[in-house]
Amino acid sequence: MTPRRVVLVCPYALSVFGGVQEQALAMSRELHRRDYEVDLVAPDCTDRRDYDTPARVHRFGHVVSMPANGSRAPITLSVLAGRQVAALVARRAPYVVHYHEPFAPVLGWSALRAHAAAALGTLHRSGEGPATTLTGPLLRSLARRLDASVAVSPAAAATMGRAAGLEPEVLFNGFEMDRFVEFARVEPPVITVLVVGRLEERKGVEFAIRAIGSHNASGAVPWRLVVLGDGPERARLETLALGLNCEFLGAPSDEQKRQWLRRASVVVAPSLRGESFGLVLLEAMASEVPLVASDIEGYREAAGGHAVLVAPGDATALELGIARALERGADAVRNARDHAAAWSMGRLMDDYERRYELARRRFEGAR
Repeated sequence: MTPRRVVLVCPYALSVFGGVQEQALAMSRELHRRDYEVDLVAPDCTDRRDYDTPARVHRFGHVVSMPANGSRAPITLSVLAGRQVAALVARRAPYVVHYHEPFAPVLGWSALRAHAAAALGTLHRSGEGPATTLTGPLLRSLARRLDASVAVSPAAAATMGRAAGLEPEVLFNGFEMDRFVEFARVEPPVITVLVVGRLEERKGVEFAIRAIGSHNASGAVPWRLVVLGDGPERARLETLALGLNCEFLGAPSDEQKRQWLRRASVVVAPSLRGESFGLVLLEAMASEVPLVASDIEGYREAAGGHAVLVAPGDATALELGIARALERGADAVRNARDHAAAWSMGRLMDDYERRYELARRRFEGAR
């Protein structure tokens, strides 16, 4: 009998903060709790950090930062790294290989082409671009090696499903609820607005800064902005925030992020576009913090009526939204946490285990 063994392939370096990386790490922990042997594969052969996972972590290839969907993707372009992943899969003989973003270059491509084990792909990306419009033949060739596919949102299903000729089932991004109340809730002495995310234009952090500046200039009880994240916009944003009671703390560890979520008065997710699923919203709700988010595709479903939604790119609307969120009572916060529980990693992995079995049956049937 094939051992209960899963290889998780993440095309993005774990050493760079990102939602796909977080999903892969969280899944590795949940699979371990279910008595699977887990290998987690990612780029960045120079990375020596220990990660909060019992999985065997393998890092292959040097990292390059490539533009992708308004962001920068920390991938490897090493063909050798791809071959090393294929060799690992052949050696470990897993029950299933779970590819996150299977079409992102190039870490998983050799293993996917070899198709030596059942293959399931999770599509995260939403938003069209050259990577989806100019590479159709390549994507469709890789897609034929997948035994099952899912997407984290309808937007991701539409984007990559259309590009690769797939009809993926829509699941969601999951997270570990209990980890977000692991630390004590701390009421800060100054009203603290928290933003978590990579500092790039589409994340809209500029408008959080402008909202804080406008509010504090009004003479009302001042707000403090704490920004957890790093990226190409950091220097410009720090200049914009000079004198406005804003702190930039850099990219956080998972533990630091969860601690700050429990210290915040309100969490703001001011993205402008390009969000396939609002995991940061659910993490805020699980942390029992009021939430303000942009009213964009990818955030509405996650919010489920439990966040204050505002027009993206509108600092005035964001300022008013923060004020409304701060007025929300304990019942609203509790209801938001109950809503977030529907996206628990435990429930998600129940769904994935069924699809692992489906992928395995299809793989065996095609041999």
